[in-house]
Amino acid sequence: MAAASDRTWDLPKQPWVLQMMWSKLLFAHWPVEPSVLASLLPDGLQLDIRDGQAWVGVVPFLMSNVRPRCCPSIPILSSFLELNVRTYVTLDGKPGVWFFSLDAASWFAVRAARATYHLPYMDAKMSLSKEDASAIRYRSERTQCGEPPASFDASYQCVGKPFHARPGTLEFWLTARYCLYSIDRHGRVCRGEIDHASWTLSSASWRMRQNTMGNPWQFDLTGQPHLLVAQPVKVCAWMPVRCG
Repeated sequence: MAAASDRTWDLPKQPWVLQMMWSKLLFAHWPVEPSVLASLLPDGLQLDIRDGQAWVGVVPFLMSNVRPRCCPSIPILSSFLELNVRTYVTLDGKPGVWFFSLDAASWFAVRAARATYHLPYMDAKMSLSKEDASAIRYRSERTQCGEPPASFDASYQCVGKPFHARPGTLEFWLTARYCLYSIDRHGRVCRGEIDHASWTLSSASWRMRQNTMGNPWQFDLTGQPHLLVAQPVKVCAWMPVRCG
């Protein structure tokens, strides 16, 4: 896979271990007071702030064609819906993503990702359907035992011409993230690299029926968000490694 044009550091020397396709993807972002988010981060990670403001994203999408390196995808395991709640952090000059939750409609993916990527994946009942010729309706209801309830029900669609975000813009800052951070079972910060071609984005509109995804952390996600729809992208992922 060719190196992504938006990367600001080299690809890992090790081979990637997982490949997948992300599609039907919506970026919905709300500004949040930085002090609220900073208090929720582990030691060692710095909250990434733009113009004095932090952001929380709710990102629903379809994960498909998931396969390990040198292996074919298995239909029953390789396609499922996923919905993330995230903010943005940085460490050692590498801006990335910190996940508060990742809901998925795959029992196997939830357990595998918890074990290998140290991420807070949770079981959810989810659906995706076409509402009309252009809108997507996406619904999710968390079913993970022992976790706080959270639900999402919205329809979204493109309203503008596709574009590639320019460096320096808010759209670039929110979406051009080529690693994730997590905490392993020993409390150590780990980084998982990803790579993909530059996002092709469009402005979007939505109809939000329900969104309680931020309630477990008391995030106020009731106002009008910054919305972007992304075209499908093929992604390569590396195993997480301990930072430092």
